Amino acid sequence: MAVKHSGESPAPRRESRRFAFLVAAGIFLSRIAGLIRDRVFAHYFGNSDAADAFRAAFRIPNFLQNLFGEGVLSASFIPVYASLLAREDDKEARRVAGAIAGLLALTTSILVLIGVATTPFLIDAIAPGFHGDKRELTIRLVRILFPGAGLLVFSAWCLGILNSHRKFFLSYTAPVIWNAAMIATLLQFGRRYPQAPLAEILAWGSVVGSALQVGVQLPVVLRLLRTLRLSLSYQAENVKTVVRNFFPVFIGRGVVQISAYVDVWLASLVQVTGAVSALSYAQTLYTLPVSLFGMSVSAAELPQMSGALGGEAEVAEVLRGRLNGGLREIAFFVVPSAAAFLILGDVIVGAIYRTGQFVQADVTYVWGILAGATVGLLASTLGRLYSSTYYALRDTRTPLRYAIVRVILTTALGYLGAITLPPRLGLDARWGVAGLTISAGIASWVEFHLLRRTLNRRIGSTGLPGEYLVKVWLAALAGAGTGWAIHHFFGHHSPVLLAIIVLGPYGVVYLGAAWMLGVPEARAFLGRIIKSARSRS
Repeated sequence: MAVKHSGESPAPRRESRRFAFLVAAGIFLSRIAGLIRDRVFAHYFGNSDAADAFRAAFRIPNFLQNLFGEGVLSASFIPVYASLLAREDDKEARRVAGAIAGLLALTTSILVLIGVATTPFLIDAIAPGFHGDKRELTIRLVRILFPGAGLLVFSAWCLGILNSHRKFFLSYTAPVIWNAAMIATLLQFGRRYPQAPLAEILAWGSVVGSALQVGVQLPVVLRLLRTLRLSLSYQAENVKTVVRNFFPVFIGRGVVQISAYVDVWLASLVQVTGAVSALSYAQTLYTLPVSLFGMSVSAAELPQMSGALGGEAEVAEVLRGRLNGGLREIAFFVVPSAAAFLILGDVIVGAIYRTGQFVQADVTYVWGILAGATVGLLASTLGRLYSSTYYALRDTRTPLRYAIVRVILTTALGYLGAITLPPRLGLDARWGVAGLTISAGIASWVEFHLLRRTLNRRIGSTGLPGEYLVKVWLAALAGAGTGWAIHHFFGHHSPVLLAIIVLGPYGVVYLGAAWMLGVPEARAFLGRIIKSARSRS
């Protein structure tokens, strides 16, 4: 992917890196809390029917959060709100914020009520393979979880305000308190209740955590806005712009979410206990680098790109510079993540999940699903930044079209890989779940190619140089090979200790090899570490 790099002064790039670091730090803390939550969950539920029910139930109201949540509001609200702030039109910015909050409150409340009333039909559509007590438990859990998902929509609204004011850290650390509420619920009640009632108690803990997540952000948001007047006004031009941009992203997000629910639907048809929960465990891991690196860079860049001023050529040059720099930063961290998941996935899964009801056979199963996800890990992460660039250009329709293409491919290939191929290849039916993640990866590469090709026609050549990718992959494979050798000789240690003695050297070898191969991001990263160490001494 040949690239012509556009000029960009170092100061904006450093500022962007600082913002991306704050986002990454917040996401890292929230994801670590999420991993701890999943580890505690695995201890009490393993890959049981109750685990399947909770994981499936959690996805249904989460559909509401994802439709109206962070990705949609970031694409539609932040470009307009951040542009008003850049022009110092604070009064109009506050009016837009109040109108969007009011419209969200009304719409979300209606959808929560509809969701609670129609839960049995949703279960039949999403998890048709669930029957009897498993299905009834899933219905009860969904009805409890729906109001919490509605609250998290307002957390996404808070995030939009905070990000536009460059307050990135709070918005991305807020989910820590939601995870903490669920962890506390499990620790308090886990030993006292069987799995089915414990799942219902945990659902209530999730709702409490959702309220706390909004509550911790709201005081800062109100201080930034100074005054907030909720309204349902749709007449202001800027509000109309947000709503117009909202619907294509809303539909696109819905299409993507449909793909996720297709995965659950197909996994439930595998008819193997633990198939849905194993997919969820793997998704928690492979979405970590997507969120930690793809989301951090994309979230930091969107307000910066949206505030670009000047003529069409000047704006295009700024976007090219920011996009190309962001792509390199994402790849520098995501490529070694993919290599680690593929070659050392059992070490990672074992360190996080192997406890209590989660045994070694479960580790191997989740690793296989995780390895399948590495096919499209880089494409899906880079695609986030490309989508953010379209949003900065006020174009929400192009990403929608390509999202539809990806979902169609994911569904067709997923059915082939999960249901059709395993028996014909003589494989155990449960490995069809790995076919789902592989099919999603192939579809992600198609979407990425379409996004890049169309954007290049608008702003000029963008992408990652082939030489850069080769160097990063060589460094990652060198690190993974070192980790595999250590694993081979020291595999008898406990899962957590094994992860430390394997993944630590893996990271060191990767950074060293990347530095020796002349990867600028490695030298900059090591330089920051050395500078930080010197400042402390």
